[in-house]
Amino acid sequence: MNLVLMGLPGAGKGTQAERVVANYGIPHISTGDMFRAAMKEGTELGMQAKSFMDKGELVPDEVTIGIVRERLSKADCDNGFLLDGFPRTVPQAEALENILTDLGRKIDYVINIQVDQEILMERLTGRRICKSCGATYHLVFNPPASAGACDRCGGELYQRPDDNEETVQNRLEVNVKQTQPLLDFYQAKGYLKNINGQQHIDQVFSDIDSLLRDLK
Repeated sequence: MNLVLMGLPGAGKGTQAERVVANYGIPHISTGDMFRAAMKEGTELGMQAKSFMDKGELVPDEVTIGIVRERLSKADCDNGFLLDGFPRTVPQAEALENILTDLGRKIDYVINIQVDQEILMERLTGRRICKSCGATYHLVFNPPASAGACDRCGGELYQRPDDNEETVQNRLEVNVKQTQPLLDFYQAKGYLKNINGQQHIDQVFSDIDSLLRDLK
């Protein structure tokens, strides 16, 4: 099964990716992992990616696409893969179609985990971290026993700057703007499968599992 996983920050992609990989034995391929592996192996494309990343620049599409092609050609992808973080744009999606055609394969499903932005705000802004020991809490899902204090050491809890409402709102808006053309592209292709990510994580996986069982 050849899958692409999509969803806004906080939608629970990481949790569901782990479950799909564990249950179906296909590799979870994220952009970051691909770059790190290519750099570690010292491939030509990996070194090109490193040169851009070392300068704090975005890796150009032609390099990213080349690394994706190399990764999907490896033996552990023979029975399928779960792509996460690629493609990010319609040109990248078109390039992925070409790569898979060359490999004699196609995408089975693009799984999009849908969660309302208001809920994502609650999920993403609720994190609190202990200044003393680094313990992590969530005001809704894993609150401390005493407000503002760490259960473990009594240290003061704080909110990271990138977890504040303004930053999170901007991050979500940017993601929506970037991903909508991609969702439209895959909808037109007939690959897109929307999954309700507002349910309990077990039910979210059950819905994904029901979809994937058809591919066995």
